[in-house]
Parts: sequence; structure tokens; C-alpha cells
Amino acid sequence: MGHRVVPGLYSLGSPQRSSIVLVTANYTLSFDALRSCLVGVDAYILVLDTEGINVWCAAAKGTFGTDELVRAVEGTGLAEKLDHRRLILPQLGAAGVSAWEVKERCGFKVEYGPVRADDVPRYLEDGECTEGMRTVRFNMRDRMVLAPVELRNYRLWLLLLIVGGALVPFYGPMAITLTLGGLFLLPALLPWLPGKVLTVKGMVLGALLTAPFALYQMSSGTDAFTALVVLAELLLFSSWVGYLGLNFTGSTPFTSRTGVRKEIFTFVPPMVIMAVSGTALGIAAVLGTAAGWF
Repeated sequence: MGHRVVPGLYSLGSPQRSSIVLVTANYTLSFDALRSCLVGVDAYILVLDTEGINVWCAAAKGTFGTDELVRAVEGTGLAEKLDHRRLILPQLGAAGVSAWEVKERCGFKVEYGPVRADDVPRYLEDGECTEGMRTVRFNMRDRMVLAPVELRNYRLWLLLLIVGGALVPFYGPMAITLTLGGLFLLPALLPWLPGKVLTVKGMVLGALLTAPFALYQMSSGTDAFTALVVLAELLLFSSWVGYLGLNFTGSTPFTSRTGVRKEIFTFVPPMVIMAVSGTALGIAAVLGTAAGWF
């Protein structure tokens, strides 16, 4: 939560009394994305106190909202610096802002610009927000941007997996393959994996990635021990990749805030049961072998 910009009014270039006012959140990446797209533009950037949260999430939470916008306008003395009464807000902030109420309370008219900051220059030049500018994109490139973030989050675990992979034959490479597959293939294949819930998509991908290893183990014949081990692997690794899928819920336009909460409370208990069951079956297979049961 350290990625915060101090809320307030910022000058971009040399703004005049007729310059436009763009509104954003005090999340560093939101602020930087906006100003980096406006090189050579003289404007004001009004930064709301969203507690370091991006525009879309803050609009749902209520921190990018009517009260905060009016407070920022009045607190910065914006009306005294301008000859016009026009504010340009990002479209994804519309859920938290009542335009008519802002106009009534502080006299400023709210206009909603593009979804993405890199479309703002063309919007300002043409004076029109096209359908494409208003569309939330989540194509392959947008999805794959998430993978390095997740990779960074699990970097210590991956280091342990790599060390383990060098020491433990078969299961070391298997764990590395499943983890990297979950991190990179999940966002890449997201639209084509079955189901609407990201956790289910992750579980399906986990089962698919486990299948080649299971088939290799069963290639020399299927006995009780092999069947038990394969079942343990499917339960354990499907729950693991399902958990990776659950992590993507807050990074996609596929679900809402309430949808994320619902998915967490619905699927975390089954994933825990699957992981515990898979571990127990694996231990049982090892102990059974030691005891001569297989």
C-alpha cells in the first residue's frame, strides 16, 4: 500500500485558466499512466484520495466518489484557477460518481473520458469518446501482463521448487511445470478454459497439466499404488492451480467485487479439502508401500 501520490492539484506543463482538468486516483500507477500519456499537454491533474487504490476498484469501494471529488475541488480552490467548470473523469470511475450531484454541489460539470489513459490524447484532440475508447479490453497482451506480477509474488516458492526439482526426480519437475503452467497458461488460455469461475478454470487447467504425468506413470501398468498416487496428484495439483486462478479474480474485468468475495468463500473450503485429501492419499501410498501393502 505504499504506492500513493499525495492527493491534490498538480500542474502538467504550464496550465492556464482555460486548461482542462483531468481527475484520477492517488494510486501511483494510475497517476503515472495518465501523466506519461500527456507529454506536451498543458493541463491540471486533480488527484483524489482513494487510499492508494486504482480508479476502478476505488469507485466500487466508494473512495473515488462524489463526496471525495467535491471535497477535492473545494479544497484545492479549483474554481478560482479556472474560467470554465469542466472536469474529465476516467470512465471506470463513473460507478462511484453522481455527475448531477457534483454539478449541484460545486458547479462543475462531469465528463467521462476513455477507459485507458493512452486514449486520452486522441480524446482531447477529437473531443469525442469513441466506442472503442469506452470498451474494456482484456486481450492476450493485457492478460499476459499479469503473469510476471504473479511470478514475482511466488518467486521464493519458485526458488524452492527449482532446488527441489534438482533434488527430487519426477515430482520436482512436475511441481515446477504445474506452477509455471498455472502462472502463464492460465491468463493465456483464460477465455477458452471451461467455466465462468476463475477458480474452476484453474482447477481444469491443473487437471490437464497433471494428465501427461499421470499417463506416463500409468504407461507401464495400473495397480492400486499407481491409481492412489495419480488420484493424490490430481487432487493436490488441481487445487494448487485452482488457487492461482482464484488470485486472478481481482485482476480481471471478469468479475465484480461481490463476485470475488463469493468465489473466495465458495471455493477456498473445497480447495483446502482437495489439497489435504491429496496429501493424505500421497502419504498413505508411501506408508502402504513401506508396509508391503502394494
